[in-house]
Amino acid sequence: MQADVVSHTGAIAGDGDQALAARASNGDREAFACLLERHYATIHRIAWRWCGDAADADDIAQDVSIKLARAISGWRAEASFPSWLYRIVLNTVRDRQRARASERRRVEAYAVQAMVDAQGGEGADGDPATRLWSAVGSLPERQRDAVLLVHGEGLSHDEAAGVMGVSEGTVSFHIHEAKKKLRAIMQKPEDEVS
Repeated sequence: MQADVVSHTGAIAGDGDQALAARASNGDREAFACLLERHYATIHRIAWRWCGDAADADDIAQDVSIKLARAISGWRAEASFPSWLYRIVLNTVRDRQRARASERRRVEAYAVQAMVDAQGGEGADGDPATRLWSAVGSLPERQRDAVLLVHGEGLSHDEAAGVMGVSEGTVSFHIHEAKKKLRAIMQKPEDEVS
């Protein structure tokens, strides 16, 4: 009878993914370590292909490892482990891409704000749009951010909520309040607006 080959983690190296995943889902740390060791290069390769950057792929692979450790207890034997793992990797890549896009939109919104601040008021030709954006610059910070993200950058209320770290309803409230203030500001004669 041939002896089973044991990896350095103590799990039986000859076990297939399904058997290791079943053991890991029941709390077997050695089986989990063996699965992670077996699939780490694949996780990294998939992440690198999706994001195109080795440093980001390293970060994503680490994030996937943590997510996998948290999620393995929810794995069920009827699911193919490699397919299940692939979904975790792709979801992690997408999460990172959404976070990057959100940060990029935030930076762009602040660039628009800086442009409005630099104008310091109405343009030489009395352009109503310039006057409006100047008025937006005078709003309280949260209202100004909401207006710039939704109307200046074209984000949905939900996307703006993600950028601002508030609920979608809060963004809607800030937009509503900003519109009231802007309406009042824009109804004043130009020489009364400071």
